[in-house]
Amino acid sequence: MAEPLKHLLDAAVVRTAAAHLHGHDRSFDADGFVAEATRGLTKLALKARAMQIADALAHHLPADFDAAAALIETALAPLPADDEDFEMARLAEAGLAGWILWPVGEFVARRGIDEPQRALRVLRALTQRFTAEFAIRPLIAAHPALVFATLARWAGDPSARVRRLVSEGSRPRLPWGLRLKALVADPSPTLPLLRALQDDADENVRRSVANHLNDIAKDHPALLVEWLETHLPGAGPARRALLKHASRTLIKQGEPRVLAAFGLGARFRGEAALALTPARIALGEAVTLALTLRSTARSAQTLHIDYAVHHVKAHGGTTPKVFKGWHLTLAPREARVLTRRHAVRPITTRVYYAGLHRVVVQINGQAVAEAAFNLRVP
Repeated sequence: MAEPLKHLLDAAVVRTAAAHLHGHDRSFDADGFVAEATRGLTKLALKARAMQIADALAHHLPADFDAAAALIETALAPLPADDEDFEMARLAEAGLAGWILWPVGEFVARRGIDEPQRALRVLRALTQRFTAEFAIRPLIAAHPALVFATLARWAGDPSARVRRLVSEGSRPRLPWGLRLKALVADPSPTLPLLRALQDDADENVRRSVANHLNDIAKDHPALLVEWLETHLPGAGPARRALLKHASRTLIKQGEPRVLAAFGLGARFRGEAALALTPARIALGEAVTLALTLRSTARSAQTLHIDYAVHHVKAHGGTTPKVFKGWHLTLAPREARVLTRRHAVRPITTRVYYAGLHRVVVQINGQAVAEAAFNLRVP
């Protein structure tokens, strides 16, 4: 079983960071910092750990922000000459790097909110050794003009990690990060940045752009449709893959214009039947989907297939959640059976309720078959 994510910020990581800071400033109270940062740490989840360590940094780093920022910069791990040699554990042995920079970035965001130019210089250094995508968001909210002017310059930075921050840090709905409500309402300030980065040479930068566009699509689907109309025609393989990933939410929702843009808008010509086994499961178990397709077409069909599970809610109604299914080409008159195991396990983001759960299969955005299973919840 994989180690819980919270162990990425444990007492050993805190002690290593304390040693680096004390090594560059003998007045830094390493023992006091470790004691405060690790008090009750084992009981906390990952984000709570980051916030507690940031609190301890605020109590033990110099009160003057410029002095604190200088100490952080001095204690950072040296960057490898080649980004391909980036290995986080090895860097953390040489200086501040890796997961400890989440709480360090949080400290910079809090203490540097009134000195944004100085804070941005620190964050540019931090992101090259981990990420500053969470820390830059309060600065965007408080100082949008300054930060967006800085991001525009960073879009041409030699470091791919800095270029990725331009997109990732300004995502309207970054998971775990502060929601940027102004950008949720109006994402236009980030669009020039995304245009500059969508053909970036680095795959991680392009993936961030795709995720950013997908964020925008959740609130402004028409904007993504316009983006596709402008940037998809004549796109090479890398940009096409980016735009397909950016469109995943709208493809799942069956948005006709997006499906048509990728050649997926045609109605399925044939018969579809869905069977679920077993018909009754308990929470923690799985149901197997068996989808039988029979083409009645005289030509091949490209099919994008998803399925929506209509989860029972507390009030007795249901809410659909769309899951990725299959992408295939069905030959003329071909019959095929597709199977998928769907587990219904407890997760932190959903509360399950007992009752009949409908499963609806969508082909190219159109519902073609459905079945149901009963869920028992202890």
